[in-house]
Amino acid sequence: MSKKVKVLVAVVMMLCLALVAGCGGKSGDKKEAAGGAKGTYKIKFGSTGNNEHQYTIYGKYFKEKLEKLTNGKMTVQIYPNNALGNEREMAEATMMGTVEMCCVTSDGTLPSWVPETQIMSIPYLFANKKEAYYVLDDTLQKYLEPKFEAKGVVHLSFAELGFRHFTNNKKPITKAADMEGLKIRVQEAPIWFALLKSLNATATPVPFSELYTALQQGMVDGQENPIGSIASSKFYEVQKYMSLDGHTYASGSTIMNKKFYDSLPDEYKKAVQEAAIYARDAQRKDINGKEEKMLSDMKAKGLQVSTVDIDSFKKATADLYKQPEVTKLVDPKLVEMVKKAIADMPKA
Repeated sequence: MSKKVKVLVAVVMMLCLALVAGCGGKSGDKKEAAGGAKGTYKIKFGSTGNNEHQYTIYGKYFKEKLEKLTNGKMTVQIYPNNALGNEREMAEATMMGTVEMCCVTSDGTLPSWVPETQIMSIPYLFANKKEAYYVLDDTLQKYLEPKFEAKGVVHLSFAELGFRHFTNNKKPITKAADMEGLKIRVQEAPIWFALLKSLNATATPVPFSELYTALQQGMVDGQENPIGSIASSKFYEVQKYMSLDGHTYASGSTIMNKKFYDSLPDEYKKAVQEAAIYARDAQRKDINGKEEKMLSDMKAKGLQVSTVDIDSFKKATADLYKQPEVTKLVDPKLVEMVKKAIADMPKA
């Protein structure tokens, strides 16, 4: 073998050894976490609403706290305006793991996987937000956690939407009988259909992202949503009347893919939990502080707002939770459990 050949062979062997050394370490040494560099985690957070919507506001508080707690090792990118899909698509993506996290209406699309979340659709269950917060945070969170985990997600906390009210373009609503004949957009869930049936109105499911146009074009006479949603989505531009009946308290469920959550170091799991509770409380305070002004601004822009005879609505819907189509989805015992929790709530 010539000297030149020997030198060439030696060089090739050295290159091979270098490649083996570079590739032969443990696979975990070079592994990236959730699309980030080693030791960092990126979270996609989905919201169906715009930048002023309740869920997006929750996401902003969550991002702020989590990134601070982890010194930027965990980062949150918020995707508002259905950028990651509608509520059903986002929930499915979170269960599959293509999206790490989202906030969707508890009793909207989630009952397709966890029927018990429709407890929030039972009308006139809560008299005020204090009762709602107590039951959600101290009773339903613990009750629902294992049911969500069985579907591949961690239920972190409930976000604020608020008490839901009816709006329409036909007439002022001051008592239950006034609802007769109205075509109202509702979420696609049997309990909402039962609620409208009890009020002799017609329930029509329409995706939230298409609701403004549906109201504008007269596909439906009205809709029902919390003050914050009505204001941020500018439904007052295409509706004449609003009735402050507060038929249900609406919450958002903040969920995270379980495999992603389980992959986190313990200190980051703790940070996620802490950030979720911080965002829950901060977002509620934020929204509650704005509702009165939102209502005033909508009145100034022409929306006619009426108070209602609540007793007439309660009477018309009193037995709804016992109806066969409802009991198939929400066990009356769960309703009674919630009522007992409210009765046993500390008075202070």
